[in-house]
Amino acid sequence: MKWRLPVLLLLLAVSAFGATLRLYLKDGSFQVVHEYQVIEDRVQYRSAERSVWEEIPVDLVDLDRTKKEAAEHEAELAKEAKEDAEELAAIRAQRREAASVPDDSGAYYVRDEMLEPLKQPDVTLVTDKGRSVLRGFSTIVGVLFGHAYPPVPLTSGKSTAEVEGAAATFRVTEDRPEFYLRLTGLDGLAIVKLTPKGNARVVETIWIAGVTNELEAKRETVPTFTRQVGDLLYKIWPEQPLPPGEYAVVEFRDGEGTLLVWDFGVGDL
Repeated sequence: MKWRLPVLLLLLAVSAFGATLRLYLKDGSFQVVHEYQVIEDRVQYRSAERSVWEEIPVDLVDLDRTKKEAAEHEAELAKEAKEDAEELAAIRAQRREAASVPDDSGAYYVRDEMLEPLKQPDVTLVTDKGRSVLRGFSTIVGVLFGHAYPPVPLTSGKSTAEVEGAAATFRVTEDRPEFYLRLTGLDGLAIVKLTPKGNARVVETIWIAGVTNELEAKRETVPTFTRQVGDLLYKIWPEQPLPPGEYAVVEFRDGEGTLLVWDFGVGDL
């Protein structure tokens, strides 16, 4: 069949509906097609069901509805493609961000575009029976059960986890400091306000139940935003400006009685 020159040509090869579209008829029915074109008074289409070219009078076709639905699905596909591209860009940016943080576990302060590691001070567990310095990955439960040296006997009541010194040597001048924290495990992380106690600062108070020996830790937690950057790598920063004072970034596992501390101060000494 020889086709006449078109007065209107609309050739669509869309990916909506799995590379098909609906060619609507004015009686409400439709044909599922791969593409179609309008040539003068006829509509030629390639049937998705029969995979052959067929034609129908243009007066029987609801072109407005057909074009409107095709345009809507093209817009949806374009939106999804944009979202996919943005998501891929975000993933790549996050990977670059994670790669910029050292592999060693610990807390890192974001100063401009540089990272400064915070030192991890020893934590002293103070009870009415004695004191014990917890080094490294400080396991309070082990100390309370007499597994640390020097041993501190398990007693009910209140104990405190403290760091030495009235003020941290690491100081920040901004009131909403940002930190990366590469965890040793996954349970809890927080920024806490430290309570002055002579020449020490209290990180948390630990209560031991008299009968069950269950441990409950209470700390003055600062409201924070946290964002996961990578596997066991998080960024944490306060929701509101921090008043001058003594603080710490902490990792804890309350179920195991474990505590890691990186102290810092806001404001000059």
